[in-house]
Amino acid sequence: MTSVQNIHDYIKTLAPEYMAYEWDHIGLLCGRSDREVSKILVALDPFGPVCKEAKELGCQLIVTHHPILWKIETVNDSTLTGRDMIYLIENGISAINAHTNLDCAPGGVNDCLAARIGLTQVEVIDPMGRDEQGRDYGLLRGGLIPATEPESLVSHVKTALGCEGLRYVSGRKPITKVAVGGGSCGDSLYRIRELGYDALVTADCKYNQFADAAEYGITLIDAGHFQTENPVCAYLAEKLREAFPHIEVIESKVHKDHIRFA
Repeated sequence: MTSVQNIHDYIKTLAPEYMAYEWDHIGLLCGRSDREVSKILVALDPFGPVCKEAKELGCQLIVTHHPILWKIETVNDSTLTGRDMIYLIENGISAINAHTNLDCAPGGVNDCLAARIGLTQVEVIDPMGRDEQGRDYGLLRGGLIPATEPESLVSHVKTALGCEGLRYVSGRKPITKVAVGGGSCGDSLYRIRELGYDALVTADCKYNQFADAAEYGITLIDAGHFQTENPVCAYLAEKLREAFPHIEVIESKVHKDHIRFA
């Protein structure tokens, strides 16, 4: 028998929990650790549609990047989060997430993003430490691309990540060094400038960060929170299938970016 705890223990080898930021919520946040697992649903977010999808598919566990539990004082049906948690509990479905630990882990969110964009000679920017295998871990990744113009990189990122639209500002110079940070890493603009990067691909950027990037001559691309982190779902699903070949691992068909462009 493979239990929720067995899955949780394995995920901690992919994204050790000591790599998470102190403020984060990670691990088994909902459900029973001793529940037997035969089907797992992998998604970026544990929102209502994903919870319902898990029940419809007969899954006992959802594994996500973002946590189902963030800031909540009660679990009742007066909030969306409360209703989702009640739904999972009533249907015997557990929820595990790996959030900032998966952002920082080797092979995790930001290595997946760097690979999807096609960066070479990828390195961890400002490592936080080394893991048991002697590999650097940390939030940002940096790498190289053949010299290209800003608009060409923007077009490539849009296609590679499947963006309906994106926001950017051109650094007005050829790009060879690219930094990436899935999700909300706009504040890293100032550090990557110090390190001599030509471009940053991230999400959730602020108005003034675009203005600052233009002044610095850095191409700043906001490709969307969902799009910059979603590549890790395929990685998680693949790793779970390899580790538990007797368990059916399904990637969500309903999780999506709710932002639309007119």
